[in-house]
Amino acid sequence: MNPNQKLAHQRLSVLELAQTLGSVSEACKRKGMTRTMFYEYKKRFAEQGIEGLKDLPPIAKSHPFTTPTDLVERIKALALEHPAWGCNRLEALLIAEGRRLSAPTIQDILNKHGLGSRYDRWLALEQQRAAEGVELNAEQTALLEKMNPQYKERHVESSAPGQLLSQDIYQVGIIKGVGKVYLHSVVDTFSSYGFGFLHISKQPEAAVAVLHNDVLPFYASKKLKVSAVLTDNGREYCGTDAHPFQIYLDLNDIEHRTTQVRRPQTNGFVERFHRTVQEEFIQTAFRQRVYLTLDELQADLDAWLVFYNTQRPHLGYRNMGRKPIETIDQFCTQLRQTKTKSVQQES
Repeated sequence: MNPNQKLAHQRLSVLELAQTLGSVSEACKRKGMTRTMFYEYKKRFAEQGIEGLKDLPPIAKSHPFTTPTDLVERIKALALEHPAWGCNRLEALLIAEGRRLSAPTIQDILNKHGLGSRYDRWLALEQQRAAEGVELNAEQTALLEKMNPQYKERHVESSAPGQLLSQDIYQVGIIKGVGKVYLHSVVDTFSSYGFGFLHISKQPEAAVAVLHNDVLPFYASKKLKVSAVLTDNGREYCGTDAHPFQIYLDLNDIEHRTTQVRRPQTNGFVERFHRTVQEEFIQTAFRQRVYLTLDELQADLDAWLVFYNTQRPHLGYRNMGRKPIETIDQFCTQLRQTKTKSVQQES
């Protein structure tokens, strides 16, 4: 006897007990059954016999309306074609095409296919552009430029680590007893690898220090050359022929490029880096700790930069989920393999 048959006989025993006692209430009380269920089983037994007392098979879940595949594909295409639009606008556009689908349903479809937010669509567009080389429309370009300031500077593409670095300064905060604190930052436009040096001044000597102490030694360790540095036209970078920053670049055979006059915001690589530093490090650091010296803050910044460069995946169109150090190391590996192959062919 299987479990369902055993259950049917248990229910039958309640019906028989009620007949023996002459009381439905007493039988239900003894067997722990409600009167409603008793009469349901009594009706089923009368109509179907012992089979009617078995558990009914589960009702299959029905799907009265499934969105047609072609409509799903159209919604995905519209979401990428108009990446900044909300579902209400997409719904209105579909109605204009003679197809009706509610905004919540559109949102569910987009969520299911990883396009539910502007952030998701930005990633999809960057992946699409990198993999397929598709040409973006004005709306798509505007979203990419808004979500990733580095994309504004796509005309300054670099084909190797160190080929073009982006450098700038911004005030990160104030330490009591120390004063204003400035971050002198450098970002590699090929890999997004970042460097940061904190100082109490915006003087050229501090701008040189981050290059001399951190940047050039790093690229030397990778056997890579720093070819050019892009800055704005600030006094810490530009001036007379005897300007310390320019002299240092000349001594190291590094080209100095500058952004458009009165348009420092066009230095998008370092802009994006500053925003990340502010959101992911500075705001948290100053909430969690009271800094008394610049060295304390620099030590924590150095630790965060290790995370940023070697542990944190970067989702921009250059790294595509890789960490900056992985992008650089991958380039170095390919470069070594190319040189080895060239030597072998010559021999």
